[in-house]
Amino acid sequence: MTSPPPVDEPSPPSRPAPLASGDEPGQVPEWLRQPAEEHPVGALERLRLFWEEHTRAVTAVVGGGLVLVLLLGVGWFDLWRRAGETPRGYPTTSPPPGVSATSDTTPATPASPADNFAGTPAAAFAKGAAGITLPPARRTGAFSATEVAAALADVRAAMLLARLDRKFLAGGELDRFVRMFAPATRSSMRADFRDDSFATYATRLAPGARLTADQPRVKGRVTYRATRDSDGIRVLEITTNFVWAYAFRTLDPTPGAGVVVVHDTVVWHVPHPDDVAKAGVGLWLWEADSYASNMDCAKFDKGLLDLGAPSYGLPVDTEDPDAVFDPDRSLDVADTC
Repeated sequence: MTSPPPVDEPSPPSRPAPLASGDEPGQVPEWLRQPAEEHPVGALERLRLFWEEHTRAVTAVVGGGLVLVLLLGVGWFDLWRRAGETPRGYPTTSPPPGVSATSDTTPATPASPADNFAGTPAAAFAKGAAGITLPPARRTGAFSATEVAAALADVRAAMLLARLDRKFLAGGELDRFVRMFAPATRSSMRADFRDDSFATYATRLAPGARLTADQPRVKGRVTYRATRDSDGIRVLEITTNFVWAYAFRTLDPTPGAGVVVVHDTVVWHVPHPDDVAKAGVGLWLWEADSYASNMDCAKFDKGLLDLGAPSYGLPVDTEDPDAVFDPDRSLDVADTC
């Protein structure tokens, strides 16, 4: 995404779109039979003759039994092995440089058995806006503590509207959201909502999608630093990395069956007012990336969120499915849609 140029009205920023078979036993040849000879038959001889006459039947029974025991043994071993397995690790990211603050992981009230997040990591997340904790505002580079505080407040307000406001989620409040950004970037922001680009930083519910009354659960980190963009403009760079868990209505009683998770990382820029034209002053969305899990893939391809088939968006045979709830989990995930 480009930053506001130092002269004239900046051009709209570009933004990446938002994530055997075995052989059959050989036939045993018929036993060669010799002409019978008349002679006394003892006990040992009768045993030998019985064995010769019934060798194939006994061999088949014993062989089949051994195969069955082997298969059962392999099956039980596999079950035992799987039961002893622990979830494998998953790729994570490191916090960006700068002043940071992370969410309080203790919700205001513990999850009850009837809570739609019970049985998932999101049960330990804070509810709604309480999950966004801002770092202390300090003088950073060319930005005063007051300017830092104002920029952090603007970013928090944009996040609250884009990810948690029920009217916005239902398709409204677009003008209100766009006006939160610098005038020079508003046309490109509107363009995002004409395709699916907005899904990397904002949530829109699909028609007919219904959330429960539970507030979404939120966990993540806010980090800021003073830096310069590619054009040399001084900017306050604010990086937000959050997991948003939404509870959708479902008849499936399985823990987490109705929970859709969105994990995003967004980089926001606030240019120094002395380095840009008037239309460039304010909040800019520099870049954004995200993934979702347990969502309806067809609707998500259009940028819309709804509950889908139970799938965590990860190769569950190699990763812990709870990884999607970890803000430090890398956004580089396998596409299971």
